[in-house]
Order: sequence, then structure tokens, then C-alpha cells
Amino acid sequence: MPLKAYFQDEAPSAQEGVRSLRLSVMVWHLCWASFTLAGLLGLIFLSASLFVLSAMVAITVPGAACVLLLSRDSAATRQLLMWVWGLCALIAVGLTGGISGPLAAWCALPLLAAVVLNQRVLISLGATLSFGVALFAILIGVWHGIRLPDEQESFWLSIIANISMVAGFGLAVLPALRVRVERVDAAEDARARLLRMLTEQPSLLVCLEEDGRVVSAYGEAPPGLDLKSLLQLGLSASAHVPDRLRVKAALEQAMMDGRADFGFTPHAAMDHYVLLSLRKGTDNRLYGVMSDGSLAHAHETALEAARADAESANQGKTQFLASMSHELRTPLNAVIGFSDIMRLQLFGEMPPKYAEYAQLIWESGQHVLDMINDVLDMSKIEAQRYELTLEGFDMREPVSAALRLIRGQAHEKAIDIVSHMPQTAMTVTADKRAVKQICLNLLSNAVKFTPHGGTVTLNLSQSEELVDIVITDTGIGIAPDDLNRIGQPYEQSGPAEQRAMGTGLGLSIVKAMAHLLGGSMTLASQLGEGTTVTVRLPVMQSVEQPELPMPVPVQTEPQGVVQSLEAFARAALNPLHNPLEDLTQVPESLNQFSDFVIRPPKS
Repeated sequence: MPLKAYFQDEAPSAQEGVRSLRLSVMVWHLCWASFTLAGLLGLIFLSASLFVLSAMVAITVPGAACVLLLSRDSAATRQLLMWVWGLCALIAVGLTGGISGPLAAWCALPLLAAVVLNQRVLISLGATLSFGVALFAILIGVWHGIRLPDEQESFWLSIIANISMVAGFGLAVLPALRVRVERVDAAEDARARLLRMLTEQPSLLVCLEEDGRVVSAYGEAPPGLDLKSLLQLGLSASAHVPDRLRVKAALEQAMMDGRADFGFTPHAAMDHYVLLSLRKGTDNRLYGVMSDGSLAHAHETALEAARADAESANQGKTQFLASMSHELRTPLNAVIGFSDIMRLQLFGEMPPKYAEYAQLIWESGQHVLDMINDVLDMSKIEAQRYELTLEGFDMREPVSAALRLIRGQAHEKAIDIVSHMPQTAMTVTADKRAVKQICLNLLSNAVKFTPHGGTVTLNLSQSEELVDIVITDTGIGIAPDDLNRIGQPYEQSGPAEQRAMGTGLGLSIVKAMAHLLGGSMTLASQLGEGTTVTVRLPVMQSVEQPELPMPVPVQTEPQGVVQSLEAFARAALNPLHNPLEDLTQVPESLNQFSDFVIRPPKS
């Protein structure tokens, strides 16, 4: 045990340690008092002088003064006890002739008492008091004012002084030494437990220099990691060549920002992947945790490939639908046109049954055309191909045009269309066609799902920076469970006969167009009471068209990807599949390092 550890403060944390220390101090003081009292009785039988007997009585007092610790053991009490030791030692040495007397060894009694009390502050005080007692003893010896004891008294006093000092120091050091040995043992046990925890944990803890050189390492090495390159050449050399620049950039980022999380492929182990999380310490070194991320990286790669395939498929679907616009609409327009001629009987009358069939053909053609238009519009929006044509216009114009187009359908179902618009012009900068499409889709849905004799109300209002289009109907309404779904592409509500009336794209197109115009759409409805749709648009549309966040279709992983993941897992778990030599100890070329405990990966 180093010498400086002996002079540290003794501050036991447990109550049992305090009682044990106090007991050892009490026993030592009582033994001292008993020894000096026995010496006093022996000198009385030898008819010693009054000065000698007074000296022995004075030195017995500090041993008995330890009873002060029983009432209150505090720093002040122990300091008071030290002063008692110094005063009594001065009296005893002075009465026996000072530094030249037989009790001169007792000048060190304050230091001895401080060792017994086992506190660094008291050791300093004891040394000071002992120096003071020795100085006064020298002065008394030079003065020659006090008679030295005779030869017989000096003989017995020398025996008492030397035996008491040797035995006192021996008994005083033992408790203090025991306490500090226990501290050292506890610290060694804690260090061993910490080292065992660091060694047995499943990751590799590393301490790195700024350039990536390894200072220390503990734990289990990730599979595939080239430990020789890591320990000899540093972190960058243990990574695959294409990843080394990224590793160096991550080290620089960790030094500047204080942290960096990244991964890399180990050198000559392409089927493995290592994750490393670095943090900058207060000593300007980097501390990190290395772990095996092979399976997670392979899964992420597979998911990324699947996502790319899904986006490619979705993009192909969108492009296919957009390219089919002419091929679908050209024959459909012919069917609608010819059936309209037959329905109106422009070239003469026809049997009633044929007229009914012509009417059904025309209505079905219109329904299919509306569906195709909705699908194509949604495809353009999903493909980010829907371009806005910004211009300044009166907001009432496209709204009124949509009202005129929808009044025919409303008249057939005896539905009242009520509109409230400002008397003055509402000049905005937006896409007129998109605004008209929004109003037309909302009005069409309102008329479609409102029973015979209902009412549809349109309110158009303007604030300082926003325009509100509010359309309310007295229709069948939407169930609360369906409100969260409505507005997504191809989502519908209600029974099967109600869903057959549309494609589920009307509200999703309105929501997408409102977003493109920098606005929003909100929906409020109660089942059986009606629905209110509010579209809020900015008065001045920005020049830059925002991107529309559309959900990517969720697709299952291809069979080939699943098979590759299973093959990768089998390869990773195969103990024979290890292209590198795992190190169980530090290489001979790195004997200068002593802070490495690295285990090979467990199979």
C-alpha cells in the first residue's frame, strides 16, 4: 500500500465502521493509561522524586481523557483531545529535564495520538504539536532550570518511554492499516467486477485517438472484424476500402460534434456489417461501442430494394394509366356520343325499349368517363405530374361554373342548391381549373349522397389571406369510424350499394388539389344528418408547387429477397464461415499495450 494512502482521511460510510474505529481508539487510550499508571505505581515504590511522579500523572491524563469520545465523537472533540496530548507531553518531558531527559521520546506523543485517531487533518496537527513540544523541550534542556532524574529514575523512565512508544505505535498502526487494506481489497474487487462486466458484455468497447488508433478495447469482437488491422493500424484500416473515407469522415464529425453513429463493412468480410457509436470524452478521445449489425443491415438493404421495386411498380402503373388516356377516352366518347344521338332520337323515332337501352348506355358511359377522369387525375397527382397554371381571377367565376354544371343533376333529384357568395369581386392568384374541379367534385358528392328533396348549400367567403369554400348537404352522412379513412385514395364508406355509386377518388382528389394550392381540406359529418366539407385556400398562391406526400403502396417482400435473407442468416450463424482469424490475446507486436481484453465472437 502506498505511503500517501495512509495519510488520507478516514471516513467510514457504514455505522458499524464508525463504532469499530471508536472502539479501537478507546481501547488504545485505556491501554496507554493502564501502562502509565502501572509505571507510576512502580515509581512510587522506588521513592521517585515529586517531579517524576508528576510527569507520570500528567501523561496518564490523555489516556483517561478518551471518555470525551463517548459523549460526542466529532472533529472538534478529537482536536481537543490532540491538544490535551500535546500539553501533557510537554509537562511530562519538561518535568524530567527536557530534551536531555529520559522521557524525551514522548515529544512525539501528539503525532502518535493522531495516528491512533486516523485522520489526515489530525496527523498534520499532531506533527505540529510534536514539533512544538520538541522545541520547548530543547529550550528547557538548554535552560537547566529543572533537575534531571537520578540514575535509577532515568533508567526506569527510559524503559517506560521506549516501551510505550514502540508498543503504542505498533498498536496504533494496526487498526489504520486494517481499514486501508479493507479499502484496497474492496477497490480491487470492484475493479475486477467492472473488468469482468466489460469483458463479458456482447459488444466491443473501444477508446480511440483522433486519428482512429485504438488505445484500449474490452468485450466481444463483432464477427468478421479484422482485429490485427484494428489494433495495429487503426479503425480505418479495419474497414472495407470503399467505406474508409466514410469512417474517416465519421471520426472527424465525432471530434467536431461530439458524437457520430455509423456502420461499415469489415475488411475482407463482405457478408458482415459493423455498427459503431462514438462519443467524444472530456480527454479529447473517442469512446465507442462496436456491435454486429449484419442481419439488421441485410434486412434494411432488402427493405430498401423492396421499396424501390414498389415505387417502380407504382410509377409504372401511373405511367400506364396516363398513357391510356387517349386510348380509353376516344372510344368512350364515341359510345357516349352515338348513344346520346339515339337517346335524343335525332334521326327518327325508335321503339321505346331501344330508347331505354340508349339512355342506359349513355348514363353508363358518363359514369365510366367520370371514373376514368378521376383515376387519371389521381395518377397525375401521384406521379407529381399535375402542373398548376397560376393566374389572377375572380374566385366567384369557377365556383359559379361548377354550380351551373351541377344544377342539372340536382334538378333531377329535386335537390335545392343554395349559394352564398360576396357581391364584390374576390381576386385571387391560383389555378382556375383546379378550383373548379374542387367545387365540382364536392358538389357532385353532395348531390349524389343527398336523398330526394334535400338541400346543398355552398358558402364562399374571404378573409385577409384565405378563401373558404364550405359545402354542406343534408345527406346520409359519414360514420365516425369512416371519417379517418375518407380522403385517402379509393377509400369509401357506407354499405355496398352506396360504394357502387363512386370510386372513392373524389375527396382524395379535392384534398390533393387543395394541398397543391397551398391549402387544406377538413371534413365534418354526422350519420343521417349530413356532411360539411371546408376547403381553405390562400389568396396568393406561391410560384413553387409543393410536393404532394402520397402513401407508397405496401408490398410484401419478393420471394427471392426472403430466400437471400435466410441464406445470409445461415451463413452468419455458421461457425466455419469466418474468413478472418479471431484473436484471443493481444499480438506480440502490441505488447506495449496492456489495456486490451477482447474475446472472439461466440458461435
